[in-house]
Amino acid sequence: MELPAQLKQAVERLLDGLPLNTLKQASRTLSDRYRAEVRDGRLHMGDDIAAKAYLATRLPATYAAVRASLEATSEALPNLAPRTLLDIGAGPGTVLWAASDLWPSIEAATLFEASAAARKVGQMLAGENIAAEIRWLQGDVTVDLPDMAAVDLVTMAYVMDEVAPAALPKLIDRLWRLTADTLLIVEPGTPAGWRRILDARTQLIASGAHIAAPCPHAEPCPLVAPDWCHFSRRVARSRLHRLAKEAEVPWEDEKFIYLAASRTPSALRHSRVLAPPKAGSGKVSLKLCQPDGLASERFLTKRDGKIFKAARRADWGDSLVQG
Repeated sequence: MELPAQLKQAVERLLDGLPLNTLKQASRTLSDRYRAEVRDGRLHMGDDIAAKAYLATRLPATYAAVRASLEATSEALPNLAPRTLLDIGAGPGTVLWAASDLWPSIEAATLFEASAAARKVGQMLAGENIAAEIRWLQGDVTVDLPDMAAVDLVTMAYVMDEVAPAALPKLIDRLWRLTADTLLIVEPGTPAGWRRILDARTQLIASGAHIAAPCPHAEPCPLVAPDWCHFSRRVARSRLHRLAKEAEVPWEDEKFIYLAASRTPSALRHSRVLAPPKAGSGKVSLKLCQPDGLASERFLTKRDGKIFKAARRADWGDSLVQG
């Protein structure tokens, strides 16, 4: 997966002329903070250089994870056509770009972001490229969310890992109250990210939410440690991305976990692929999370017809429609 052409060109213009050594150092610092899930009171994108390092090294992967999560949500909720969007911890507008591309119906977007540097970069990127009316707000998501009317789509991507665990239940409750239709949360595809998603899932179900994706059921998650639910998308690296990360291969795999909760139930009956399929001559083996709430290994052959063909093409995280 690659960034949309307009976004890629806008990023390249913003990064033009930035010394490579400066970008490398800022990228290492940013990567270390994200990987360690540092909570020291400082913003990951606290200054202009950190925000630009994010554009070079984290934006492509974050966009890929968000876009894949939004697509899965759209598949589960085919009637969803949001006109209004609220994005929490918006960074430089990653979710806005992905959601606007998927749903041209979005007319107004409120982006809540604490970092002035990230907001500045986001405003420069959006420019005249995004048709929706955009409102940027500043503040701490745990205390400063304003009173506002509920919106069609509320999103929060790669934010819970930066919030103190004790503050998360109140935040999730606030976001659900602001959701008129669908709430989407995306987190890093780590065991810790999965546990945060599980906690949010439990809380939202108790609040009356319907889980649209990725879970094909509302039962307790059937996976137990050391297994954990996560998905993956392969991301194309630009030349500058490779130089900044001192990487040799032209791609990287972004692992993520997400949760889409809706005010209305999904009619989609499906199983979710939990690991890359193992294909052999005339057969395929899949690890699936199924509508009955169980995770199991399923073996398919040519006799299974269309679902066999779909299984051979399936990727980690894809759904197999049961009918």
